[in-house]
Amino acid sequence: MNIKPIKTEQDYQEALDRLEVIFDAKKGSPEGDELEILGLLIEKYESIHFPIDLPDPIEAIKFRMEQMGYTQSDLVKIIGLKSRVSEILNKKRKLTLEMIRKIHLALNIPTEILVQAY
Repeated sequence: MNIKPIKTEQDYQEALDRLEVIFDAKKGSPEGDELEILGLLIEKYESIHFPIDLPDPIEAIKFRMEQMGYTQSDLVKIIGLKSRVSEILNKKRKLTLEMIRKIHLALNIPTEILVQAY
């Protein structure tokens, strides 16, 4: 096992190549330990060099509603008033803290997504 920090694109590619070779290693074996450590190093490199922005709050709500088979009427039951739901989904009204709490509980969308500016 020759593990080193991933500092360059070449180091990153070599780490990915090695990960592919040992991907099915048994947990607790030397290769399994290498796999675990290599995975952490790759994850750290990717979080720095390939950050993923959080989704738009309203798009996240629409996506989750679609996943759950919900309609606007279902969202009305969560936050109230049909007109308010329409304004929110069309980005004409901002989410309130109380709405964020209710949506988080009902749709299981992380609050850090819902509190973003849009």
